[in-house]
Amino acid sequence: MNIILLSGGSGKRLWPLSNDVRSKQFIKIFKDDNGEYESMVQKMYRKINEIDKGSKITIATSKTQVSAIHNQLGENVGISVEPCRRDTFPAIALAAAFLKYRQNVAEDEAVVVCPVDPYVEDGYYEALKELDEEALKGEANLVLMGIEPTYPSEKYGYIIPETTEKISNVKYFKEKPNLEVAREYLKRGALWNGGVFAFKLKYLLEKAHELIDFTDYDDLFAKYESLEKISFDYAVVEKEENIKVIRYKGEWKDLGTWNTLTEAMDENIIGNAKMNENCENVHIINEMDVPVMAFGLKDVVISASPDGILVSDKGESSYIKPYVDALDGEIMYAEKSWGNYQVLDTENDSMTIKVKLMAGHGMNYHAHEKRDEVWVVTHGMGTTYVDGMEQSVKPGDVITMQAGCKHKITAKTDLILVEVQLGTEISVHDKQKFEE
Repeated sequence: MNIILLSGGSGKRLWPLSNDVRSKQFIKIFKDDNGEYESMVQKMYRKINEIDKGSKITIATSKTQVSAIHNQLGENVGISVEPCRRDTFPAIALAAAFLKYRQNVAEDEAVVVCPVDPYVEDGYYEALKELDEEALKGEANLVLMGIEPTYPSEKYGYIIPETTEKISNVKYFKEKPNLEVAREYLKRGALWNGGVFAFKLKYLLEKAHELIDFTDYDDLFAKYESLEKISFDYAVVEKEENIKVIRYKGEWKDLGTWNTLTEAMDENIIGNAKMNENCENVHIINEMDVPVMAFGLKDVVISASPDGILVSDKGESSYIKPYVDALDGEIMYAEKSWGNYQVLDTENDSMTIKVKLMAGHGMNYHAHEKRDEVWVVTHGMGTTYVDGMEQSVKPGDVITMQAGCKHKITAKTDLILVEVQLGTEISVHDKQKFEE
């Protein structure tokens, strides 16, 4: 299978575990077969590879998520990077061009597109294979997955099939209705549109050329910022007459709020926390080293991370976004391709950060104009490069870099260091990269 996973969002509704660079799909709250915590993107990637070991997976995402994807999935995953946000049609068009011109996928091959972050059961991945097989037949230009609804919802578009068979032609497709119209759709046997569909690569490229003037992937990438913001549903699905739908009856949830996310959790506590027996329907997720305790609470979510602490009634948690938008603070935790970092302390003229590097990885060779830096290695072995001088380092070693000094560190083993930044204008933008 050729699969495009759409990975977007800024994660505002799941603050403080998510932020502008760490969306909900990167939060590790699900357990794999070995009992290790994994994120939505890791679970989706793993399950697709289990169902089809030869699958070619491409993740369509923004620049801010690339480091987290490499951190969680490795360096070999295919990534179609959007230079800026332009909604789902431009993103899928760019990913399709990436498949043809960078991955050498033939135009007569099928492509399946799906979000990276739904909560689903194993039958969902079998349904993806069915979409792929149906699209390969070429009997329809688009093959949609229609999810059998459990209630009338204003959150989803609706697919109205011609028959009640598992595979049916589509009578018509409607975008998100109001509640009254949604009830009427359900009476007609409508299915939720979960944004999962398949097509032959040639079809999508032809649609892209109809709406966008471009020659190849590089040309489309260069013009991307000037493209109209438009969803795939509006640009393609609602105008296409030759569509089939495959019914999916299994569990499918959009875990976009704390309320829905905690419903999918296998356990009530993740991290260092305790609650007494008088707590009812309480979930705690704690990424901090300090303990969290809850007593006599009901229908509450507690979440603690370096970015902040949330204590909320579950029903009220869906209203969090405007309050998070009003916050104007430093991102305190981020995953990078080489590991992760956590801000420990900030002052007017200093910042202290805990940095973890994975074995075999290293930072870019870089310098800062407006700040000095001091590294203290606390765990692991590695090598530093400071203005061209190479030095092996171990726990207890201290490395000092003046402003303008070129430097980097690579990890021989998993390595932890404390970085102290000193200067009156400390900024993430004060960084110049160099060739080694």
